Amino acid sequence: MPAKSEANRRYMRPNEASHAVIGCALKVHSALGPGMLESTIGACLFYELTTCGLHVQHQVRLPVLYKGVQRPNAYRVDFIIEKCLVVEVKCVEKLLPVHKAQVLAYLKLTGLKLGLLLNFNVPHLRQGIKRVINGPESEL
Repeated sequence: MPAKSEANRRYMRPNEASHAVIGCALKVHSALGPGMLESTIGACLFYELTTCGLHVQHQVRLPVLYKGVQRPNAYRVDFIIEKCLVVEVKCVEKLLPVHKAQVLAYLKLTGLKLGLLLNFNVPHLRQGIKRVINGPESEL
C-alpha cells in the first residue's frame, strides 16, 4: 500500500495527539526511569513517536521578530507533533513557572493552542506531565 502523501495526510487534533505522546513518553520513562539527560530522553522519545506513526518535527527553530528585525533561531522547540502540539522535555528536580512560560511562549510564536511539558526526572511520569493551553479548551 503506498504511503500517504503529506497533502493527503489527516493530522490528529491536539487532545488526540497529546494522548498519543503521553503513551510514548510513558514507554520511555518505564524503560529508562528518572535521572537521564534531556538529550537521551529526547532521542528515545523521538524514536517512540516516529515508531507509532506520528508526524514529528524535532528541534524546531522558531524566529522572533523584534523591532522589525527577524531573529531566525531565537528559540528551539523540542517537538511539534501532528502540526498541532508543542512538546517540551525536561529532566529537572521540579517544574518551575519559567518552564510553563517557555512552553506558552512557544505556543504564541507557533500559533498552536496546546503544549505538553514533560519532566522525566520523577518517580512516576504522571507527576511530571503539565498541559499548557493557549486559547479556549473547545479548540483542542
